Amino acid sequence: MELNLSESWSRSIRCIVKLGGAAITRKNELETIHDENLEIVACQLRQAMIEGSAPSKVIGMDWSKKPGSSQISCHVDELGDHESTEFSRFVVVHGAGSFGHFQASRSGVHKGGLEKPIVKAGFVATRISVTSLNLEIVRALAREGIPTIGMSPFPCGWSTSKRDVASADLSTVAKSIHSGFVPVLHGDAVLDNILGCTILSGDVIIRHLAEHLKPEYVVFLTDVLGVYDRPPSEPDAVLLKEIAVEEDGGWKVVNPVLEHTDKKVETSVAAHDTTGGMETKISEAAMIAKLGIDVYIVKAATTHSQRALNGELRDVVPEDWLGTVIRFSK
Repeated sequence: MELNLSESWSRSIRCIVKLGGAAITRKNELETIHDENLEIVACQLRQAMIEGSAPSKVIGMDWSKKPGSSQISCHVDELGDHESTEFSRFVVVHGAGSFGHFQASRSGVHKGGLEKPIVKAGFVATRISVTSLNLEIVRALAREGIPTIGMSPFPCGWSTSKRDVASADLSTVAKSIHSGFVPVLHGDAVLDNILGCTILSGDVIIRHLAEHLKPEYVVFLTDVLGVYDRPPSEPDAVLLKEIAVEEDGGWKVVNPVLEHTDKKVETSVAAHDTTGGMETKISEAAMIAKLGIDVYIVKAATTHSQRALNGELRDVVPEDWLGTVIRFSK
């Protein structure tokens, strides 16, 4: 059952953020988190979300025992005198990176066929992997004092039909935001009406959330500066600073002016990536932009990502900002 959000409710959502798997994990090292990037991203999110003056001290919310320590880090006594921090309403969605993709690609979960033992086993293995990453991201944000709640699509009622969202109960997401929490969703293995099962990518989740929650803007944090006219590892790759989406859903590059403006942007997808990589990201971002919502694709853990998260690019994009803006051509 979909939640029918009122217009006033919808306008209260400030931003949906996608933490790209390649930015928060070491994608060539199986199930390895990029700790430094994740720590910076968590700090930047906190700075972007705080309304008013920031408190002098961060009171962390991860009271679990940390690896290598016998003690639980807890600051309960300090909370009594601590002023409540007001956060603007954000939703976080993250990709899997080096978590989940290996299990999904080896077993063929994304292709469906739950009747096959290898697919069923892979479905379970994929969910174990991606939910373990979700927990670590929730913990990293909680250590920055952000009241995060992990939400996995599969148990929250998300399902697909040929890999597109068929149903999603957003009531839990909405109630959590309304209660002052920050939902953290992720790409997940889900049931599919046609295929039996598949992988629901974080990019598709963001598009669905944007359609219903109507945030002011959406930020994709990636491991590269933005969208290029070809894989960024190739020589002479050009960063596309602005892409305009037309009424019919088509899009064109408006900054910089390319020599061959009708040339399709080339993308690369890692062999183990079961969600489509940058091509899916651009397609989903274009559909979000068509709703009148600006989308910023930018490298995580940089000054450019902080400015995007802060919402500083909504009127005029500064010349010194490096990233890609995708917006509706009015």
